[in-house]
Amino acid sequence: MTEPHWIIHLPTTLTSVDEAAALSMALRRSLGHVLAIDFGETTLSEEDRQSVRTRVWCDAPLSRSRRCLLPVAHSGRCR
Repeated sequence: MTEPHWIIHLPTTLTSVDEAAALSMALRRSLGHVLAIDFGETTLSEEDRQSVRTRVWCDAPLSRSRRCLLPVAHSGRCR
């Protein structure tokens, strides 16, 4: 049996999804070296609608166990 993974819910005072996405991007840039954080699975939700989530990153599988690092609605090929 595998151990469960844990989710950290980090509330903010931000009032728009664009601001929240920008914050998640800044956190990824500054904390991307922390291997315990899976930024590819980052989602956003409104405070009172936490079951409705918006993905931030594409996270599509690439070669050699890598995943796309671009935002979810990117144009062009995954990188």
